[in-house]
Amino acid sequence: MGSSDVASQQDPFRFCPPDHWRHSVILVADDHSVYRLMIGEFLNKLGLGRELVGDGREGLLAFSRTRFDLVISDCHMPLMDGFVMAREIRLLEQQRGLRRVPLIALTANPRHDDAQRCRDAGFDAWLLKPLTFARLCEVLLHWLPGTPGDPSSQAPQRSTSWPNRADMVQTFGSESVVEQMLDSLLREALTDTAALAHARLTLNAELTAERLHRLLGSLAFLGCDALGARGGWLVEQVRAHGVAKNSVRLEAFENDLKFYLAYLNKL
Repeated sequence: MGSSDVASQQDPFRFCPPDHWRHSVILVADDHSVYRLMIGEFLNKLGLGRELVGDGREGLLAFSRTRFDLVISDCHMPLMDGFVMAREIRLLEQQRGLRRVPLIALTANPRHDDAQRCRDAGFDAWLLKPLTFARLCEVLLHWLPGTPGDPSSQAPQRSTSWPNRADMVQTFGSESVVEQMLDSLLREALTDTAALAHARLTLNAELTAERLHRLLGSLAFLGCDALGARGGWLVEQVRAHGVAKNSVRLEAFENDLKFYLAYLNKL
């Protein structure tokens, strides 16, 4: 996909958003007014509708009355933080039978347990502050609902875009934090991959979608956006059409995921 192209442009503001974005509305929750306005301006340049709020309580209220296509939320806010807001949004979706909206977490100072806390709360991915326009475009390209076509044939290739040890240490601050995160996330991802294979073989659509969703959280933190996009698409396909019609795609996804996890295990 074109995310690497976005990041490499000399003038990122020349990025041309997909046509379907003009109908999308984004909710942004951040207690820092300047940062909130900056993200709002980025979204404005992309032609996206947006609502900006200052804490999780305002964000939950906005979500309860407006249909959003994606939510970006700071993790640490007064009155109601992003973790609580994310849980409440997921509960509201279940109670009202709403489709699952992508939730993207923002954090300035990641702690070793933030990745797990984000996953447990229901976030799909996280971003580190300061957020650049180019990085925001990459995330929106992956997570905004639309009609990009069937991404199931986009097999992962070993590439320089995959994270290396130095990148991860720079992102998360220390070798010890990286070691803990990799160990925990890899163990969980391998367990979920095995459970996904069992769900596929038994044609259990509910469990297949559930395990795919859990794996999406791991992939968001393990740095493989292409596999994450495929997994998100497969969740929708399984929910709409069941396991049998997607069995070949699911098996291919599992094999490619194992390849990527093996790469990470060698870091």
